[in-house]
Amino acid sequence: MPKPIVAIVGRPNVGKSTLVNRLAEAREAIVHESRGVTRDRSYHTADWNGRPFVLVDTGGIESARSTDGFAPHIREQALAACDEADAIVFVVDGTVGVTDEDEEVARICRKAAKPVFLVVNKCDDPSNEDEKLWGFYALGIGEPLPLSSLHGHGTGDLLDAIVAALPDPPDEDEAGEDLSIAIIGRPNVGKSSLANRLVGAKRSIVSDIAGTTRDAIDSLIDHEGTLIRLVDTAGIRKKAQVHEDVEYYSYVRGLMAMDRADVCLLVVDSSIGVTEQDQKLANLAVDRGCALIILLNKWDLVDDAQKQAELFQSLSQRMAFAPWAPTLNISALTGRSVGKVFDACLSAAMARSSSIKTSDLNDFLAALREGGHTVGDKGRRLKLMYATQTGSEPPVLTFFCNHPDLVDGNFERYLENRIRERFDLVGTPIRLRFRSKGA
Repeated sequence: MPKPIVAIVGRPNVGKSTLVNRLAEAREAIVHESRGVTRDRSYHTADWNGRPFVLVDTGGIESARSTDGFAPHIREQALAACDEADAIVFVVDGTVGVTDEDEEVARICRKAAKPVFLVVNKCDDPSNEDEKLWGFYALGIGEPLPLSSLHGHGTGDLLDAIVAALPDPPDEDEAGEDLSIAIIGRPNVGKSSLANRLVGAKRSIVSDIAGTTRDAIDSLIDHEGTLIRLVDTAGIRKKAQVHEDVEYYSYVRGLMAMDRADVCLLVVDSSIGVTEQDQKLANLAVDRGCALIILLNKWDLVDDAQKQAELFQSLSQRMAFAPWAPTLNISALTGRSVGKVFDACLSAAMARSSSIKTSDLNDFLAALREGGHTVGDKGRRLKLMYATQTGSEPPVLTFFCNHPDLVDGNFERYLENRIRERFDLVGTPIRLRFRSKGA
């Protein structure tokens, strides 16, 4: 049985994301005074008195007459959150009073056959909070609850009420996900379209405007018995091009998603080729120890041999540091080869968590020594005595030798290539360590 879900809804800029961060005791949801910062719905784990549940932060619901091009999509995402939720928290601004947009959100909440909690936010001064509440009775939701998400006043009472209204907990603790996958890439390469195709639902807003996804969006998927957390991240530009502070926070969230991921799916626009920024993103994933799969999206637009040759040339040049990363030619728009993505992720994750027997590593070293290739300097020659695996996710292999300082980049690459020829490590980075035999 999954954790119960609580949807946070309301018009724009009433403090929904601040409340989510307060209730989840985290700083995961992007908070900014600009209107419309939250567009997709994002999921955050919370716990109150030992009762875990999931908070869903939604975009601000605007009037149907809004001229904002994203307003209908945001509204659709908020409605989807209400449909899947076990309880709804309707947030209003106590400093402004009831607005037409509040009344529109109230109509949506009244139609939902779920417990609804009307929260009057920004009641920062308890001495005058009563006078801010009376007007909100007109919304027909029930008794307004005064709260300050900024200072935390009233959140304990709200959490008590939410937990009391949630379905009974399961008999046994629900296991966490088996695999975490982060979809990364530059803006507008098709990450959200791919996420929607993999989830099988309209999960993230898809638009041809770069920068539509501003936060990392999680989805839980049961793939043939494996529970997968799929994270659709905001497009990451070159750091010099990140001008808005909101976009900077999105950039940071993307890096955090990589930190938590087992596998990163690097989505590349095939019609453009592999760029310097794609190369940097792949490096970020490898540095964080993630397995890596390169998805050449929009393959349907690479319609002649010359374009394909140029694409593969850019791939070879930019990704020379990770030749072990498998590549799939896909189209998120048509669904071409998308069905192969999860299998590739599972295979790469298995390689990342693999354990190589010490005896097998030393058999490998014996064969390597017979080849005679080594490095030397001023009469000293490197001798690899024995090896063992000292870490996993990704695999860490430690080699005990006579002169660790002789190991240079060329020899390390040579050794890694020989290791990959011998052992199945497709899709995962590996770490090589060299220590003195007596250390």
